Amino acid sequence: MSNTDKIIRLKTVLARTGLSRSTMYRKIAEGTFPSQVKISVHGAGWRESAVNRWIDDPVAYRNECAPL
Repeated sequence: MSNTDKIIRLKTVLARTGLSRSTMYRKIAEGTFPSQVKISVHGAGWRESAVNRWIDDPVAYRNECAPL
């Protein structure tokens, strides 16, 4: 993670992408949306750079860790 990369929370991700919560989690399971990053015991967020990559080209986005 770069020094300028921020972790953004669920509300911000949903607002930026226009996705519903259920659609976003389905896309995470499919590997077509960035996965969450654990930031505490009960908290998680997304790397802003990964979300921005998805926003730039949602059709071509593929999570590197996702099964084929």
